[in-house]
Amino acid sequence: MARGKVQMKRIENSVHRQVTFCKRRSGLLKKAKELSVLCDAEIGVFIFSAHGKLYELATKGTMQGLIERYMKSGRGTQPEPAAIETQPDMDVKEEINMLKQEIEILQKELRYMFGGRAAEMTLDELIELEKHLEIWIYQIRSTKMDIMFKEIQQLRNKVEENIVITNSAPITTNIPYPLTIQNEIFQY
Repeated sequence: MARGKVQMKRIENSVHRQVTFCKRRSGLLKKAKELSVLCDAEIGVFIFSAHGKLYELATKGTMQGLIERYMKSGRGTQPEPAAIETQPDMDVKEEINMLKQEIEILQKELRYMFGGRAAEMTLDELIELEKHLEIWIYQIRSTKMDIMFKEIQQLRNKVEENIVITNSAPITTNIPYPLTIQNEIFQY
C-alpha cells in the first residue's frame, strides 16, 4: 500500500501528535544506530519532547564524551551573546502565537458543540472538528464495548457457576415419596 505525502505542519490533534512523535523518535534513533554500525561513526542525538522529557543516544562512549569532542573540534564555540538573547525571544513568541491559535480553535469547537454556532467556523475548522468528534466517538464506542464485554464475561461466569452447582448437588425435598413424571408428556 502506497503512503500519501505528509504535510510538514504541526499536527493539531494532541493524541496523533504524541503517537507520531513516539514513532518518529524511535525511527530516528534506529537510523542513528544503523548509521553508527554500518559506517563506524560516533553519533550523539538529543531529543526533547513537547513536555520537556529528554531522550538521548550516544552510539560510542558517553554523551558527555561526545559533547567534549564536539567542543574541542572548534564548531562548539559559543555564539555571540546578542544572538543568544534574540533567538529564544523569537521562539517563545512563535510558541505563544501558536498556542493562542490552538486555544482559539478549541474555544470555537466548544462554542459550536454547546451552542451550535457553525456559521462562525471556517470549512477547515469544521473539518478539524469533525475529525475530533470521530476520534471521540471511536474512543467512546471502544470503551463502551470493553465494558459490555466485561459484563458479558461476568454473566457467563455466573451462569457457568450456577450450572456446575445445579448439576453437582442432588435435589432434596421433605416429601417422603419420589416425584415421578411421565416421559410422553414432556417429549419434544
